[in-house]
Amino acid sequence: MILRTLVMMAALAAPVSLMAQDAPESPWAGKAKLGYLATSGNTETSTLNTGFEVGYTVGKWVHEFNAAAVRASEDDVTTAEAYDAGWRSERKISDHDFLFGRLNWRKTRFGAFDTQFSQTVGYGRRLIDADKHKLNAELGAGFRQSEDQLGIKEDETIFRGGVYYKWLLSETADFRQDVTAEAGEENTYVESVTALSAKILGNLALVASYTVKHNTDVPPLTEKTDTYTALSLEYTF
Repeated sequence: MILRTLVMMAALAAPVSLMAQDAPESPWAGKAKLGYLATSGNTETSTLNTGFEVGYTVGKWVHEFNAAAVRASEDDVTTAEAYDAGWRSERKISDHDFLFGRLNWRKTRFGAFDTQFSQTVGYGRRLIDADKHKLNAELGAGFRQSEDQLGIKEDETIFRGGVYYKWLLSETADFRQDVTAEAGEENTYVESVTALSAKILGNLALVASYTVKHNTDVPPLTEKTDTYTALSLEYTF
């Protein structure tokens, strides 16, 4: 029902998007997504994933903010709950090179760590910048503050690396693979996001994604890896 309502809203918004094509290009860009699945009968389950990204480009600077949330329940008992938020600023220094600064905050109710907050700066390069294929890499360092589910806190220096790949399959579909790692003396955090997006109406797309979050050092009786599979509607603006 929710997905059907979103499609109807996108259809109404499509003429507005077409009118906006004649206006000057805005420095603002973004996207919002929503996915929901519910089942009933012998077992009642529900899963909700939502998020948004907003970017602002001015001169040689690019600023981006993103946030996301995932929640799942079974028979009115919460089985998964996670939140992410991040800020990134990029300063272009050549056609292929840039400097960046990042803030990343993560909270997982049932994961190894209750919260993780990192602050990093570094250097990035656009390794491939073709029409159909784009590949960026980043390398930097900074600090991270963590608190596990037992309330034990850790402050450490970290090194950050990231690889971000996008393949334009057609005018209406693309594939994305992002892999990032934060390595510290106490723990190394690795995240992989694989996503396939296909436009279905105007600025509305259907996105299937698979996310893996892994910590190398976790408290006893805690899994090192969490995975999330999602099917969402995404609206770009």
